[in-house]
Amino acid sequence: MGLIVLAACCSVLVSVLLKVLKSKGFEPLQLIVWNYVSASLLCFLWFQPDIAHLSVQHTPWWLIIVLAMALPSVFLLLAKSLQHAGIVKTELAQRLSVVLSLLAAFFIFHEAMSTFKVLGMGLGLIAVALIVMSKTEHVSVNHRKAWSGLVGVWAGYALIDILLKYTSSLGLKLPMTLNLVFILAFVFSFVYVYVFAKQNMQIKNVLGGLLLGGFNFANIALYVQAHVLLKDSPAIVFAGMNLLVVVFGVLSGMIIFKERTDWKAVLGLILGVLGILCLAKAM
Repeated sequence: MGLIVLAACCSVLVSVLLKVLKSKGFEPLQLIVWNYVSASLLCFLWFQPDIAHLSVQHTPWWLIIVLAMALPSVFLLLAKSLQHAGIVKTELAQRLSVVLSLLAAFFIFHEAMSTFKVLGMGLGLIAVALIVMSKTEHVSVNHRKAWSGLVGVWAGYALIDILLKYTSSLGLKLPMTLNLVFILAFVFSFVYVYVFAKQNMQIKNVLGGLLLGGFNFANIALYVQAHVLLKDSPAIVFAGMNLLVVVFGVLSGMIIFKERTDWKAVLGLILGVLGILCLAKAM
């Protein structure tokens, strides 16, 4: 259980750090670029993927490239949502992206549906609608940017999850996929930020990005390790991770950023938690 707690802490720390650094004048785009340097290095050292036996011919490069472009794009949407919608609603939207993933699993991968899955997805969809419509104090009052950021995070993380599942169905293992995606995400985002956007490289953004990438990868590694150690209890890992992230997100939003939400967000939070419990029950 300790691994799940640490993974949840790292997940929320990524959001907290991104929000704090943005408020301190750091450039989110540059943070995203350099985050993939430390993430790819740590991924290689931790998982030790067998790159020597990588089949260039049989690797689904189009899928890797799509993922490599999707990751930094969703990260940028995360920064936008944190700024305009707040950390409480952003973390809940990110966690409820599992609803779209399950819908895709049903329609695309033909997974079986159960009563608890349907109930969990229904509660999740209502929860997302409520948090998108709700208002949060002490964050930007630009509601259009807030709801577009939330919907982007919700749909974006679901898309990444779906693409990763599809990649694994083609035979490419997760460590190899992550390493290739992180490396290409760095290349694509570097070219975009420093060549096309012509931003000036700043050492503070490089260091901040490397730190961000450390927490970003730690979240992934600890979550995967928890699934390995508790391979007979995937529901515990799934429910524990998602619920702890929501709880830590709420606490950090209220304590660190002084966010206050209306009744719609509170009801959405409750329904979201119930939805996660139903989905865990279905596993």
